Amino acid sequence: MKNNSQKQSVKSALKKIPYAWELIVWLWLAYFMNQADRQLYSVVQKQVQEALGLTDIQAGLVNTILIAAMAVMMPIAGFLGDRFSRRRIVLWSLLGWSVATMLTGFTTGLVSLIVIRSLATAVGEAFFVPAATALIGQYHVKTRGQALAIYQTAQYFGAVSCGWAGGWVAGKFGWEHSFWIFGGAGIVLVALMWPRLKEAPKAAVAAVREPISAVLGALVRTPTALVLTIALGCSTFVNMGILSWMPTYLQLAPFNLAPASAGFFSMFYYQLFSFAGVLLGGRLSDRIVGNRPSFRIELSGLALLLCVPTIYLMGATHSLWLVYATLGAFGFFRGLYDSNIYASLFDVVAPRHHSSATGLMAGFSFGVGSLAPLFLGMIKQSYALHTGISLLATVYIVGSLALLVTARGFFPKDFARNQGQILPPGGRKQ
Repeated sequence: MKNNSQKQSVKSALKKIPYAWELIVWLWLAYFMNQADRQLYSVVQKQVQEALGLTDIQAGLVNTILIAAMAVMMPIAGFLGDRFSRRRIVLWSLLGWSVATMLTGFTTGLVSLIVIRSLATAVGEAFFVPAATALIGQYHVKTRGQALAIYQTAQYFGAVSCGWAGGWVAGKFGWEHSFWIFGGAGIVLVALMWPRLKEAPKAAVAAVREPISAVLGALVRTPTALVLTIALGCSTFVNMGILSWMPTYLQLAPFNLAPASAGFFSMFYYQLFSFAGVLLGGRLSDRIVGNRPSFRIELSGLALLLCVPTIYLMGATHSLWLVYATLGAFGFFRGLYDSNIYASLFDVVAPRHHSSATGLMAGFSFGVGSLAPLFLGMIKQSYALHTGISLLATVYIVGSLALLVTARGFFPKDFARNQGQILPPGGRKQ
C-alpha cells in the first residue's frame, strides 16, 4: 500500500509539470548518467592502469578509442534520429551504454578493456545526444536556450558525482565496483523512463526521409554550421584532455591527492562554476537573441577567448589552490559557451535536419577530441603533464576567433535564410 501511495504521489507531481519540462527532467537524468559513465574511467584510470599493467600511452589510448568510436557513430545516429523514433533511440542507447559500463568491471586486460569500454560503451552513448537534443528542440522553441542550458547542467553534475563517488568506491572496494554500481543505476533509470518518455506531438519530422546527400548538401551550404562545428571540435579537444587527465594530474607531485580527493576536486570547482555559467548563458541568450540574433555566437566566441589564460595557468602553477581557482574560472566561461552550442546550430539549420546536424557536429568534435587523451599521454611520457595542459590554451584561440568572425560574417545570411526573413548587416532586426 505504501509503495502504491508513493507511486501515486510521483504521478500526481508529474502531472503538474508541463510535459515539455518533464521531458527535460528525464533527459537530464539520462544525460547525467551519460556523463558520469563516460567520466568514470578517467576517475579510476590510475587504479585500472596499475591493476592491468598499462603504460601511460595505453591508458590514454582507451579513452582515445572510445571518443573516436563515438565520432564515427554520432553522424550515423544523427541521420537515424531524423528518420526513426527519437524516444526509442534515447531509451535503447541508455540501456546499451549502462550494460557496457557494468561489463567494464569484468575486464582483465587492454584488449577486453578496449572492446567493452572503448567500443561497446561508445556505440551506446553515441546514439543518445543527437536524438535527445533534437527532441528538446521539438518541444522548446521560445525557451530553447534555457531548456538546452538546463539539460546541459547534467554534464557537470554527472562528472562531479562520478568524480567523488567513483573515486570513493574505487578506493574502498576496488575500481571494478565503480563500474558495476554506475552501470546498474543506468539500467534502473531506463525502467523508470520507459513509460514516461513520449514522442514530440509533431514527430512527422522523422517521416521526411531525405537522402543523406541532400542533408549533407544543406549543411555544407550553411557556413555558420561549419564554423560552429570547428569551434566545438576545438572546445571538445581541450575538454576531453582536461577531463581525461586532471584526476591523474592531481595525484602527481606536487599535489599528491588521494584518488577520491583527486577525482572529486578535479571536477568540483570546474563543474560548479560551469553550472552557473551555462544557466546564465542560456537565460541571457533567450532574452537578448530576439533583438540581436548573433548574440549566441558572439557570447560563445568571447567565452572561449576568456578560457585561454585560465587553461595556461592551470598547467603552469604549482599551487593547488590556484589550480582550483583556474578550474573554476575555466568552468564558468566554458559554461557560457556550452549553453549556446546547439541553440546556435538550430538558429541556422532547418528543424528536419536537427538530429543529423547535431550528430555530424558532435561526431566531428569527438573525432578531434579523441586525440586529446593520447596527446596528453604522449606529452606526459616524454615531457611533463603540466606542459601538455598549458598547451591546450592555444586550441581555444582558434575556436574563439572563428566564432567572433562568423558572428559578423556568415551568420546574418544563414539566419535569415533559415528564418525566411532578411536581416541588415550585423544581425539586428529592424
